[in-house]
Amino acid sequence: MMFETLLAACGIYLLCGVAFALPFAWIGVGRVDPQAVGGSWGFRLLIIPGTMFLWPLLAWRWMKGLHEPPGENSPHRRAARKAAQP
Repeated sequence: MMFETLLAACGIYLLCGVAFALPFAWIGVGRVDPQAVGGSWGFRLLIIPGTMFLWPLLAWRWMKGLHEPPGENSPHRRAARKAAQP
């Protein structure tokens, strides 16, 4: 019973992912990442599988209107930013 419930939950998650991925690949990817505005149809087809799995994160970014991918925030980058401050 538990396995069937888990399998059904995964199926619902992926179904929601497919429903989100198609409009996102068509319209949303250009709004979330300016580098993708001129992306070809091949590019848009390639991002659909990843979009299906990452749809909650991408939906959040699309709804928030974020236009740039987040910057790297590693300890090395933080130290470099701190050293660059006058």
